[in-house]
Amino acid sequence: MEDLQEFARQVFESQPFSRHIGAELLSSGPGHAEIGVVIADHLKQQHGFVHGGVISYLADNSLTFAGGLALGSNALTSEFKINYLKPASGSRLVARAKAKGVGKRQAVCLCEIFAIAEGGETLCAIAQGTVVSVSQ
Repeated sequence: MEDLQEFARQVFESQPFSRHIGAELLSSGPGHAEIGVVIADHLKQQHGFVHGGVISYLADNSLTFAGGLALGSNALTSEFKINYLKPASGSRLVARAKAKGVGKRQAVCLCEIFAIAEGGETLCAIAQGTVVSVSQ
């Protein structure tokens, strides 16, 4: 498990876009991943809520991490769907993804994205995606 976590950490740290928006890999393991980002003004849209693209990024990346870790290989998202449930505001966003169905070359994963504020967590989006194993 140590090697898997180190692999996940190295992959995450090699992602320029993740660094650009200040995302963090909070936890990972076989078939699951948790990614967070501090809500900053430059991540908001005109109404003061987190931009949907940021929420979508968290869903996509956490789904891919969960699937790739379940498959034990480098992976890419082949498709995903997201449902935005509530506008996101607060101090932080956290995406929690788990692989639900794992085959030899693909995994189907689910993700919940929460907005964290002083009053607790609010579920703001749910995503499902298919992740495929790739070789480099």
